[in-house]
Amino acid sequence: MRYLQTQGLRPLERNFRCRFGELDLIMQSDSCIIVVEVRYRRSAHYGGAAVTVTRNKQLKIIKSTQQLLQHRPALNNLAVRFDVVAISGLLASPKISWLKAAFSADGII
Repeated sequence: MRYLQTQGLRPLERNFRCRFGELDLIMQSDSCIIVVEVRYRRSAHYGGAAVTVTRNKQLKIIKSTQQLLQHRPALNNLAVRFDVVAISGLLASPKISWLKAAFSADGII
């Protein structure tokens, strides 16, 4: 979360849980809510962290976001973006890749 804050995002919530799953981070930038899926893999041997956000995982994130918006109606008039933060390597010196707008709800639901 600190990395995203240094990039200008404001944290709203973390680990939001509902019946569809969990949202790792909910951040805000101006008039946009950013739902962030955080993935860590020590090595990219099997494709790296970002590739683990499958279509099925995306659907769970989107449905969970719909639940979040029902619980926090004040957020309904803001745009929503889905980002992935992929972390790899040793945690002492990680490599962080921030994939902005990694996927969208269009065509999924």
